[in-house]
Amino acid sequence: MGYAVAGAVAGLLLWSVIIYNRLVRDRNRVSAGWSDIDVQLKRRHELIPKLVAAVQQYARYESSTMAAVTELREQARAREGAERARLETDIGRGVQRLIAIAEAYPDLQASGNFLALQNDISAVENDIQFARRYYNGAVRNLNTRIDSFPDLILARLFRFRPREYFELESSS
Repeated sequence: MGYAVAGAVAGLLLWSVIIYNRLVRDRNRVSAGWSDIDVQLKRRHELIPKLVAAVQQYARYESSTMAAVTELREQARAREGAERARLETDIGRGVQRLIAIAEAYPDLQASGNFLALQNDISAVENDIQFARRYYNGAVRNLNTRIDSFPDLILARLFRFRPREYFELESSS
């Protein structure tokens, strides 16, 4: 009977270690996913001044749009979670407006620098979407594990918390 109790305790301990390690793995995947999103958003933020400068040379009367995108960029840097997602969605829309403004200027559209910048922005937008999908998948897995029995026992014991999805509305 002593062996049965020791076996049960060892089995429970092993189960606890496995569940805990899975929770940590999923939490780390969420953190890595957020880091990827953050890197891509920073890349986009670095391209915005270049885009503003390029469009500004041709469309001086559109300064309010350019100022708004620049202001949103600054605000987004200081925010987290849903508020940052909302600001980033607005930034995406602003970038699309700047590109639409540029379409009215054939000289700007023909510029090699502008075309390269437009391609860079398009690539960054795609990378943001890929990073967002990975992050949201990792959040889904972590949140499911935290809410599922028997994992929720250890998740609550060790204070694992559900994470927020990072939702961006399409800026296209």
